[in-house]
Amino acid sequence: MSIAGGHFGDARLHAPIGLPVKSLGNSALWLAAFLSGFVIEEPAPYELYMVLLSVVWLACGLKLRREFGPLVICLILYITGGIASIPIAKDIGDASMYMAVSGFLAITAIFYAAILADDPGRFRIIQNGYTISAVLVSSIGIAGYFNLFPGAEYFTLYDRARGTFQDPNVFGPFLVLPTLLIIRKLLNDSVLKNLVLLVPLTILLLGIFLSFSRGAWGVLFAGVLVVYFLALVTEHSNRRRLRLVMLGITGVLAILALLAAALSIDTVADMFEQRARLVQDYDSSRLGRFARYALGFQLVMEHPLGLGPLGFRNYFPEDTHNVYLKGFTTYGWLGGATYVALAIWTLAAMFPLLFKSRPWTGFLQCVFAVFVAHLILSVVIDTDRWRHMYMLYGLAWGMIATDRLERRRRLAAEGHQNTDGWVNPAPGATSRLRS
Repeated sequence: MSIAGGHFGDARLHAPIGLPVKSLGNSALWLAAFLSGFVIEEPAPYELYMVLLSVVWLACGLKLRREFGPLVICLILYITGGIASIPIAKDIGDASMYMAVSGFLAITAIFYAAILADDPGRFRIIQNGYTISAVLVSSIGIAGYFNLFPGAEYFTLYDRARGTFQDPNVFGPFLVLPTLLIIRKLLNDSVLKNLVLLVPLTILLLGIFLSFSRGAWGVLFAGVLVVYFLALVTEHSNRRRLRLVMLGITGVLAILALLAAALSIDTVADMFEQRARLVQDYDSSRLGRFARYALGFQLVMEHPLGLGPLGFRNYFPEDTHNVYLKGFTTYGWLGGATYVALAIWTLAAMFPLLFKSRPWTGFLQCVFAVFVAHLILSVVIDTDRWRHMYMLYGLAWGMIATDRLERRRRLAAEGHQNTDGWVNPAPGATSRLRS
């Protein structure tokens, strides 16, 4: 990214106040990741800050690279489908605001992709800011659940921890990525040398549990399985594989012990018994979640432009609770089909990178695990407006673009130098020499 004739990542450039531009840029990016955990009110600080940050970075020359072009194109088509459905909405004002927020979230995904494609080492900054935010947010949710200070109940909803989110069902899944990052660190490095990580890991796990979100539990379970499986598959040493097996057994026993301790509290046990049911009353009622899926897709077949933003509630007492159905009802056939295509495209592009040895492979594996789990969760929960879901798309395509750029540079270097170390002639030079 160029700025004042140089590169944003160049430590030699200095801001007017004497601070390195690189440090300022990294600090600003860290704060963006940190603020992603504070969205209890709208507009959230994260949204206001990201508007400013995106404008500043774009003004400084942040590049929109063709390597993450599929993300940009799909998001443009997705938002275009939503804009086309606005005239159908009952309330044009609310529908326009809904699409404005969706458009902003799409920009944040592109922003994260561009940031990582520009410098893949920035994943460490994002990881650090996100993890610290998640530990703090989880601590607030735990304090709220146990009412550890006056007014702490503000951070709960329906006797469930919600932290600094509007909904426990968003709070819980938000905590999963940093949880997996810590677990992967413990799987790959010495546990004894990283004992301090057990403290934030416990806080994150307890926060996820006290959200009493079945979706969050499922995302955590699926994510851990994927990360653990990838660790086993990519490990070449039998001795280290045995270590991973022992760590897996130890981890399961530790989780069971923590679960038993939590369930020894009567209020926790009662809520767990209620939330642990696979099917709730509101799922299977006459116009419950599952019935709305079938009826909703029937409506979609009759409305190519969708039902308009927020239009689903004009037909049913509750929202879709399915992001794929939401795509077709809110963004029309164009938006719905585009979202499905983007999800599949992202998975297909990420998968080959899971087995490559790169400094960011571990981070990518955790992002992949959480992303897959969120796509499955999106069948029963509407993740359309989840800030961290758009961040996951951006992080994924940032890593995809990084790999493509590295391959292009390597091929370019090989094209200019043969195996003997001689520089190859320019295109067309060979024919001219022969003539």
